[in-house]
Amino acid sequence: MNGSGDMNGSGEHSRMSTVERSWRTRRLDPDHSLGLRLTVAATAAFLVLVPFALLALLVLGAWPPLFRLDASVTDALHGYALADPAWVRVMSVWTDVFAPGPLRVATAVVVAWLLVRRARRLALWAVTTMVVGGLLGALLKLLVGRHRPDLLDPVARAAGFSFPSGHALNATLTAGVLLLVFLPFTHDRRPLRWALWAAAILLAVVTGVSRIALGVHWTSDVLGGWLLGLAVVAATSAAFRTWRARTGRRPARTAREGVEPELAGSGPAEARRERA
Repeated sequence: MNGSGDMNGSGEHSRMSTVERSWRTRRLDPDHSLGLRLTVAATAAFLVLVPFALLALLVLGAWPPLFRLDASVTDALHGYALADPAWVRVMSVWTDVFAPGPLRVATAVVVAWLLVRRARRLALWAVTTMVVGGLLGALLKLLVGRHRPDLLDPVARAAGFSFPSGHALNATLTAGVLLLVFLPFTHDRRPLRWALWAAAILLAVVTGVSRIALGVHWTSDVLGGWLLGLAVVAATSAAFRTWRARTGRRPARTAREGVEPELAGSGPAEARRERA
């Protein structure tokens, strides 16, 4: 009886170990694309979301040093804005031109262009990145419920809650999408690649700074928008790279080639592969 029990226990333990090993294997096995894709995407998102989560906790807890930093930056920039109306006009024009609405329209145009080139998966990636990021930003605004700066003599006004900044978030999402879509066209042209990187960084940074300069966001709101945007782009890009690996395409050097290096030379052969 004891021998039978030991054998049953040993068999059960062996089956459990096999199942456990099987689960772990599927998580990192390229032949099980869904498991690998979700694992890599979750890891990328976690690594970038850590600083965002810490910042959000500090905002929710009204951490005094963060509040003092936000207040000092806002007061300094507001004083500068009151003394220089031209600066306010420049920041107002920038924040309107690169608001979430126009940026989404620009991304939609790029998506339409990708569909014309039959880069359907890349178009789906761009749409997914923008939609997921936008929904997360809206949800977090409601959950955190942070109020905007309340200035005695405001130079601009904005409605809704403050954290994270929707302008900073959407500028980061759009900059990331456009950068990773168009990097393939800079192949072997380093100055053009650096110019594209500089334009993407400029779009995200100046758009965020414009919200602080106009006194409608705290500095930590803008930082939160940047971090959340980077996290979403990192996660969706990681998922897209695992799909490339599953279809047998070579690994892409994302910072140099974007997420789909073949886009620059897409033709009938590449279109057939994309449909596959």
